[in-house]
Amino acid sequence: MLVDAAGLYFRAFYAVPESITAPDGRPVNAVRGFLDMAASLIERRRPARWVACLDLDWRPAFRVELVPTYKAHRVAKDGGEEVPHALSPQVPLLLEVLTAFGLACAGAEGFEADDVIATLAERDEDPVEVVTGDRDLIALATERVTVLYTGRGLARLETLGPAEVLAKYGVPAAHYADFAVLRGDPSDGLPGVPGVGEKTAAALVGRFGAIEDIVAAADAGDDGFPAGAAAKVRKARDYLAVAPAAVRGRTDAAVAEVADHLPASPRDPDRLAALADELGVASSVARMHKAIAAAVG
Repeated sequence: MLVDAAGLYFRAFYAVPESITAPDGRPVNAVRGFLDMAASLIERRRPARWVACLDLDWRPAFRVELVPTYKAHRVAKDGGEEVPHALSPQVPLLLEVLTAFGLACAGAEGFEADDVIATLAERDEDPVEVVTGDRDLIALATERVTVLYTGRGLARLETLGPAEVLAKYGVPAAHYADFAVLRGDPSDGLPGVPGVGEKTAAALVGRFGAIEDIVAAADAGDDGFPAGAAAKVRKARDYLAVAPAAVRGRTDAAVAEVADHLPASPRDPDRLAALADELGVASSVARMHKAIAAAVG
């Protein structure tokens, strides 16, 4: 199980009230929510291995060079990512709890969690489940890789393999990134092709496949285009020449090998107990203990 850690702790932060605090008054709603959500997933899915995949660079330069608007709406005044002030200090605390448990964390300098996940999924030979609320990662779905999409919350978790992606979006999972490039995605600052909506994007990808083939067909005057779509594609050729490389997850991130089997016992039980007491998250730590024990068997 490869978890988009930032996606899950942001979801936890907004799902659990900020009134949930440590005994000393520090907010711990994201810590508690993340542990509870992760424990729920482990209870339900029983993975043998688990990795929290990290954004060591939330807005990589190579993507901004290709698409300058990439995540531009999320840039704070200091140039960093705009993150709620009550969330930022919780992230290192959460990572400390995970480390004390012995749960693996992985990242790569200059890359997002998407790239870490894509790299680890590509590297592995076992069945993989990807936990994310980021639609770009839907492109990873294969017969071996299942995407557990959290976009509508864990209570309405969507299990997406190739058949489910095709049924839901009308495009093969392998071409989801091409579909996203055409349609655009405001959450990532991806403009899309003006005048090309979701239905037209799905129709073009379903008929022609990759962006490169769609542009070639537009240039050749193929009559398979909906009315006016070919002109719109040709007009956006500069954007279409670079955007796919910005959207597609990289599989060459320098992710170090990690010990990712669920731990039969905590790596540092004394530190874990101290953190549970210090942060007031003993019930969430106990739930994670129980979930791991059940998965390990």
